[in-house]
Amino acid sequence: MVVKITRDELKAALTGPNAPTLIEALPAKYYLDAHLPGAINIPHDLIAEMVTQVLPDKTSPIVVYCASGPCRNSCLAAETLTGLGYSNVRDYHEGKQDWRDAGLPLQGQSAQMQTA
Repeated sequence: MVVKITRDELKAALTGPNAPTLIEALPAKYYLDAHLPGAINIPHDLIAEMVTQVLPDKTSPIVVYCASGPCRNSCLAAETLTGLGYSNVRDYHEGKQDWRDAGLPLQGQSAQMQTA
């Protein structure tokens, strides 16, 4: 079972002493357009082949997210990570749209256009 994390829990975790690695589980074009600050991009279908290069410590805290609640990419990524032995994985199920709707900052091309 995938453990979920809320926006408020994620905000608190990102400023804490053991901040999680944020993984956007969408294709690169969506990541380049806009992503949560500090996130890295590993599309859900590439998690198995890429994650050990980026996160060799399987006990590190990880939060995966995708576009929004109806999108399943983050859930699929979290299930893959758990299956690979990662023990501290959470899914920000509401995703990028929830973050944006709350007025929180994003990074990327569209985020830069909004601040210009």
